Amino acid sequence: MNASPERDILNVDEAAALLGVSVKTFTRALRTENLPARKIGREWKFSRAALVGWVGDGRSMDFYRESSESSPRSADDGGANNRRTAGWQIELD
Repeated sequence: MNASPERDILNVDEAAALLGVSVKTFTRALRTENLPARKIGREWKFSRAALVGWVGDGRSMDFYRESSESSPRSADDGGANNRRTAGWQIELD
């Protein structure tokens, strides 16, 4: 079996696969995050090492801090209206 060597420069499909996410999720991150990338012509190109470094340099607390700052919770409702499940009615027996 002849295994092909890993490429250093990746396209969108390969970069998404490297990070283990769908192309749709990766494209969303490309628009909203500061991914290390270059656009050459109509195509985005990514360095394998730079993507691995980008993931390794991230901190989960930065994500949670940004999330809490971008969606302030009201003192009245404890933030319940900001939840994805706001408005769900659950009946208990």
